[in-house]
Amino acid sequence: MLMGLSGCGTVKGWLAEESHELPPTELVEFTTEFTPVKLWSTDTGGGSDSDYSDIAVWLQSEMAVVVGYEGDVSAYNAATGKRLWQASLDVPVITGAGGGEGLILIGTQEGEIFALDETNGDLLWQQQLTSEVLAPPKAAKGVVVARTADGRMRGLSASDGTVLWNYQRKVPLLSLRGASAAVVADDKVIAGYANGKLVALAIQSGQVIWEKSVAVPRGRSELERLVDIDSEPVIKDGIVYAVAYHGQVAAFDLESGQKLWSRDMSSRSGLDVAESGTIYISDDADYVWALQGRDALWRQTRLLRRKLSAPVVAGNQVVVGDFEGYVHWISRDDGRFVARTNISKSAIRSKPVVKDGIVYVLANDGELTAFKVQ
Repeated sequence: MLMGLSGCGTVKGWLAEESHELPPTELVEFTTEFTPVKLWSTDTGGGSDSDYSDIAVWLQSEMAVVVGYEGDVSAYNAATGKRLWQASLDVPVITGAGGGEGLILIGTQEGEIFALDETNGDLLWQQQLTSEVLAPPKAAKGVVVARTADGRMRGLSASDGTVLWNYQRKVPLLSLRGASAAVVADDKVIAGYANGKLVALAIQSGQVIWEKSVAVPRGRSELERLVDIDSEPVIKDGIVYAVAYHGQVAAFDLESGQKLWSRDMSSRSGLDVAESGTIYISDDADYVWALQGRDALWRQTRLLRRKLSAPVVAGNQVVVGDFEGYVHWISRDDGRFVARTNISKSAIRSKPVVKDGIVYVLANDGELTAFKVQ
């Protein structure tokens, strides 16, 4: 396979050929402790058959925004599910919407950034970049931050899309298909790269503030040396949490970049962090972990090879989706299953999102479901 690659290549999907030779674990029976309360659901029409797309829902200004593979953008009232507006861009998209600064931001496979008015979906500006956009753009402090597949991160003017700065890292010969979405914290932009590095830039200038390793390439083959940080870092109480493929989960001080602790872990899906500081991770075997610092509190192993989404903290539970459209509620106390429901026949690849007591789950066929946090 490697001989068939020329230049920089990517590994698509979930590395099924290497990691999932055995069939997925069948779902086990358990005593249901509550019935998830569905507040609303809607077919956004934004589905994708791609095995590597991650078209997540974006929450902004009491709206839930979804973009489909063909560039149809829809905004819904986050509380009721009523559609507020729709815009058709007629462009291929493989990642979800982003936003900020009154904008809804869409990145495309053709390397364009579209900025829409959050109130009505009208196009305000568009900008052509150098490569496909694999992570949702974000905006803060008058700057739009966009990641592209060629290792670049750019700062654009939120008012008209003018390029303000450019940061670039060399892309490894072989990398996973995807890119870590940037996270904005105060005057910094934090993002992970395919070489296992976590980088903090000044949002106004693009200047490097600090750069740290979450994983170091090891092994004889290019596949063994994959160390991508594809999931979005999480920032909580001045600490940056990140996890790499074939690497570690680690915590860094936001201001200085000092590594506070680390633990061997491999994950593409990602993690979430509770207010208590407990970290929840879906690893590459599809085990769900709870960590307090580097120490494991529990591990749920009965979703083996079910291609889990990243977990999200929702009240007293963590919520994950799987490849058959099931949503699993897992107790934060000890990792036991407490509820389960099926929302789609399609996979749930994107991390669920929680806001104002509601957890939003988007399946790959575009089915968006809102549940009450219990």
